[in-house]
Amino acid sequence: MSVEGFTNKADAQGLGVFRADDFRVSNGANLGDPVADAGDMMLDDIYQLSPNARSWRLNLAASDGLAHLTVLEGAQIGTYGAAVHLDCCATFMAPDGSIVEALVLVELAPGTELIAATYLLPLAKISPRTDYALVSVDTDTPRQKFAGLACVSFTRGTHITMASGAQCPIEDIRVGDRVLTRDNGVQEVRWIGQQTVRATGAFAPIVLAPGAMNNSGELRLSPNQRLFVYQREDRLGAGRAEVVVKADFLVNDDTVTRSDGGFVDYYQILFDHHEFIYAEGIATESLTVDMRTSPALPREVQDKLGLRRSNRATQGRPDPFDIGEGMLDAAIAADILRRASSV
Repeated sequence: MSVEGFTNKADAQGLGVFRADDFRVSNGANLGDPVADAGDMMLDDIYQLSPNARSWRLNLAASDGLAHLTVLEGAQIGTYGAAVHLDCCATFMAPDGSIVEALVLVELAPGTELIAATYLLPLAKISPRTDYALVSVDTDTPRQKFAGLACVSFTRGTHITMASGAQCPIEDIRVGDRVLTRDNGVQEVRWIGQQTVRATGAFAPIVLAPGAMNNSGELRLSPNQRLFVYQREDRLGAGRAEVVVKADFLVNDDTVTRSDGGFVDYYQILFDHHEFIYAEGIATESLTVDMRTSPALPREVQDKLGLRRSNRATQGRPDPFDIGEGMLDAAIAADILRRASSV
């Protein structure tokens, strides 16, 4: 399978969004209106998702700490090159009392400040024919919420290979501990982050069963996290042995699944540079500080580490090839990559 022609995009993020027209007020002051920017939404309005609604892939590139977002080529929706504004985080309550947060993204007409399109990015699952009451609109935290989607995280209990070869649960690792990395030997941990979030939608962890990617034990990690694969046989036609793939692209509902529901403890691990470390025996990326993730980090960490930490120190070797969405059929992706690395 040839992957020629694909261009990797720095600081890029692929998002599943709904058109504003598909999420409308079914009861309230703005009856019939689609979800809009913060200035036009009214608390207590009831929204419903259209039964015909579909999720569209919106690909965005970030700059200036998410101050500027731009639609990338290849997106299913949006105008290539158009600016997108993170308008607000809207919080809705379902009839059963569950809470759903969603980001409202506004695309601007080229060269203007006029709204060309509005999109809804749910941070948890929303269902058709269900009433969602708008309970709050927050314009202060959308950058932090958006950044959280890009942060790569391991779940509690994930075993990380330390400098000594010992397998240590990630929740027991501390700043200053020494961890084995794939490219740069032993490296000291500079920061550990931890959050407990609802394991739904964009935050539902991806679960790799033992052996799914030659991992020794069950591996649970955030959807955006990439796994490193060394192809002993180039089954992808990538033209190189070293490739990386997002966990989200491997879901096959068999050996790789999405665990949706309840809560999850996520941990982020940060080094001087972006590294690939060993989690349950396979190489998986650490957190990188870049335009997408920096707003999610504490201010003191941003000031101390800065964006200079985003680059990987690989002693002149090229970065591994990044397998994009759609390059592999998810139903067979894990099996192909596992076989390619086991030949």
